[in-house]
Amino acid sequence: MDNQRPSPEEVKQVFDLYFKAEINIWKGFSEKIKVREFNKADIIKEYNTVERYLNIIIKGSAGLFVWDGNRDICINLLYENSFMSDYLSFLGQKPTVMKAEALEDIVLWSINYEDLNELYGRSETGLRIGKAISEMLYIRKQEEQIGLLTLAPQERYLKLIESRPAIFQRTPLKIIASYLGLTAESLSRIRKRIMEK
Repeated sequence: MDNQRPSPEEVKQVFDLYFKAEINIWKGFSEKIKVREFNKADIIKEYNTVERYLNIIIKGSAGLFVWDGNRDICINLLYENSFMSDYLSFLGQKPTVMKAEALEDIVLWSINYEDLNELYGRSETGLRIGKAISEMLYIRKQEEQIGLLTLAPQERYLKLIESRPAIFQRTPLKIIASYLGLTAESLSRIRKRIMEK
C-alpha cells in the first residue's frame, strides 16, 4: 500500500464493520486519515507519552504493553481491522504507562485527536460513530478482563485458539503467554498437555 490517503469507499468498507453510515460521512474521515507505516519491533507509542492518534490496523499486528518494573506485560494483541490506541491516554490527552509496539510490519490509518473531535462534531452521525467506537473498545476490554479473571489458564488458552487461531502463526509465544497472564514455560506445558490428549 502506498502512503496515499484512502478513498471514502475504502474507509466505508473498513468502518462498516463497526458502524454503517452513508458515503458522505466517510468522505470527511478519509480527508483526515494519515497513513502511517512501522516496521516490526518499532515503537508506535512510547511509555509515559500522550496518544495523539486513534488508529485502525489495515495490515499487520501490534501489542499494547505496560511495564511492571522488570518486564513488558502484554495487555492487548491487535490485528487487521482492529482499533489500536492507548485509548485512556487518547481520551484524556495525558501520558500513561502504556506502550504500543509493532509485532509485524504494520500499516495504520490514523486520525489525530483534534481532527477526530471535529469530525464527531460535524453531525449527529459523527457523534454516533464516536459512541460506537468507544462502546466497542470498552466491551472488548471488559470481556478480556473477565476472561483473564474467571477462566483457568488452560481455558484462556483454548478460548484464544477458538476465537483467534491465526494468532499462533503470527505472534511469538512469549508475548501470547504474557497476554494470557502466564509464563512462557506454563504456556508450553499447557500446549504439551493438550497435544498429548
